[in-house]
Amino acid sequence: MSDDRRYVGARVPRREDARLLTGRARFVRDVRLPGMAHAVVVRSPVAHGRLVRCDAKAALAADGVLDVLTPADAAGVRLPCVALAPGQRASDYPVLEETVRYAGQPVALVVARTEEAALDAAELVDLDVEELPPVVGAERALEDGAPLLHPEWGTNLVTDFAVGDPAEECEAAIAAAGHVVELTTRLGRVAPYPMEPRGIAASFADGELTVWASTQAPHHVRDHLAAALGLGCERVRVLACDTGGGFGGKEHVYPDETLVCLAAMRLGRPVRWAESRTEHLSATLPARDAVHRARLAFDGDGRFRALHCDVLGDLGAHPSNVGISPIALTAVMLPGPYRFDRAGARVRAAVTTTTPTGSYRGFGQPEAAWTRERLVDEAARLLGADPVELRLRNLPGPGELPYTTRTGQPYDSGDYPAALRALREMVRPPARPADGRRRGVGFSCHVETTGMGPSEAMRQAGVQSGGYETAVLRMEQDASVVVASGVAAVGQGIETALAQLAADHTGVPLERVRVLLGDTAATPYSPVGAIASRSLALGGAAIVQAAVRLREKIRLIAAHQLEAAPGDLEIADGAVRVKGDPAARRTLAEVALAAWRGWDLPEGVAPGLEERVTYDPAAYTFAFGAHAAAVAVDPETGAVEVEGYWAVNDCGVVVNPAIVEGQLRGGIAQGIGMALSEEAVHTPAGQPVADYFPPGAPDLPAIEVRLVQTPSPVTPGGMKGAGEAGIIGPPAAVGNAVAAALPEAAGRITATPLTPAAVWEALTGGGGGSATGRGA
Repeated sequence: MSDDRRYVGARVPRREDARLLTGRARFVRDVRLPGMAHAVVVRSPVAHGRLVRCDAKAALAADGVLDVLTPADAAGVRLPCVALAPGQRASDYPVLEETVRYAGQPVALVVARTEEAALDAAELVDLDVEELPPVVGAERALEDGAPLLHPEWGTNLVTDFAVGDPAEECEAAIAAAGHVVELTTRLGRVAPYPMEPRGIAASFADGELTVWASTQAPHHVRDHLAAALGLGCERVRVLACDTGGGFGGKEHVYPDETLVCLAAMRLGRPVRWAESRTEHLSATLPARDAVHRARLAFDGDGRFRALHCDVLGDLGAHPSNVGISPIALTAVMLPGPYRFDRAGARVRAAVTTTTPTGSYRGFGQPEAAWTRERLVDEAARLLGADPVELRLRNLPGPGELPYTTRTGQPYDSGDYPAALRALREMVRPPARPADGRRRGVGFSCHVETTGMGPSEAMRQAGVQSGGYETAVLRMEQDASVVVASGVAAVGQGIETALAQLAADHTGVPLERVRVLLGDTAATPYSPVGAIASRSLALGGAAIVQAAVRLREKIRLIAAHQLEAAPGDLEIADGAVRVKGDPAARRTLAEVALAAWRGWDLPEGVAPGLEERVTYDPAAYTFAFGAHAAAVAVDPETGAVEVEGYWAVNDCGVVVNPAIVEGQLRGGIAQGIGMALSEEAVHTPAGQPVADYFPPGAPDLPAIEVRLVQTPSPVTPGGMKGAGEAGIIGPPAAVGNAVAAALPEAAGRITATPLTPAAVWEALTGGGGGSATGRGA
């Protein structure tokens, strides 16, 4: 760190906001290139079938049409699964094929001079699909006689493996325990639903493909496009435009986006495609959608003894780019922040005739929290115990960390009990009017896996793990600083946070730091991108390390020029000076100019002030959160209103509190939506339902957030991730609050979303399954 710290921890205004709020941002739809054509994707109208005819003659003859791509034009073009589970069937998937496995699957691409002409011509593509029986729901897919999506497999089961303690050991611990609660839970399928749907523009000239994309991972896009299209990586350049949110849905390249690039290569002219909101709900990967059969065993004192869960995930039509990683991570993070003598899971995943599932903010962790925290509250109900006290009884204290869970996760640092106690003190439910509604408060706790370091336990479970970040830090001749990083900006404020780190650790004013992101030709390689709450923890750590080296070189040069020892120098107020002698100084600009000109340098010191550092983390980092919700439930209609929400979060050193609080509030809003209103539904025929209801401002309460800081012991700079923290806890906190308000129906609060109809059914004894318990 520099000798004068001013920016880390400060509520610096986001530098991105000026262009975003004044209309100067550049999204994919803002890309204008000479001769640009426009693409429209033709999608399957049925969920399962064989494409026996895809006749493009009429479309090709339409006014303004330039090209139509059909399955024959993309034969052999495939995209990879980047993570493979044990025994996983299918390691890649085609861009276009003649077997249809979900409604909305691309079957052709029409390219025309205008978007209107392309839309009209898309209606002229003559499709004949021989329909096959659909299968919706993972449980249905595994029944005897279920229609097979891949008949050559002989099953719809993609993988079946275990995580954590062996099942027989968990069974023995459960049998020996005095008390057991059992729930069958489900967190409904949800859509990432960013403000900006997906989009891509591509240009092919002189053998080089240039792509403008709304993406979280530009290097992923480059690598996968190069492999799919038979190009060398040096022939593909990806520029990440300003992005109106990603939330996991934009962390890789899709078949329809690949087709746009193929069309640009065929035509030799730029092609652009932008997804409609309707397409988003049928074509962009949704997430969640898993059924859990879980049991929590505990003794009469409330000590948790064992936890086991059968996790069955719905992959949709095929394993997506991330494979079964979200489902596997649910199992890995199932123990959460608590001690267990034994904990494990069986993990299965099945294909169905629905949109393939993939990444969404939280990546399997809200599912784990939903099941575990509902079990904890039902255990407290069985014991007649206070839910917070029961949690405190089973949380490891700070002296017990580092602590390795039964599923192999090495929690590094934190004070989990203190955070939960602080949350309990924050909770002040609003006054309760006599309006006939029933009220309750619910709590949830979670540990968030962040940073995506190497992990053998994660790898064995099929979760993508490992991934470094590189920073190039350059001080120019005038002492301004340029930072280049491989992480991507997706609206999360990373440009500001990286600039704060660079300014503090080099000793220059914040306004003199420029951050370069999102251009594969100008930024260092990132193997993962802006996912897994890793951009600041890893990208920022690389900047901190690069700044240490840069500062050492600055001191070495200044020491030579001032005839002083490097250890006697300090960097402050834009200068390098001798401690105790402010007159003996060199400005940073003087040192930088000398370095770049090669003037008066110490022997053996190379000209220039530029450092390139790769930070390869030793392990994941683990943040902690505790959430509480206060709800009012109308017993006549089942309608739920969240009247108050509180959260405590520990993500290590907080670089910019305003940004972290904003991230938390945004994630909490999404989590409340998952809890109460959002679900991507398919009919029994496999047709996606267009209705989707994310919460608006009137649906959300005031959200009170408190940040605590336990610096990461492994990350340079002490940061942990925070991008997904807000979304993990709300479904469980809201669900527990509804159960507290309706104790007679608590055991039937097992599935999201908790719509009025679902809550009313739970109250009247209908709906899904219910909790079962066993006492000594």
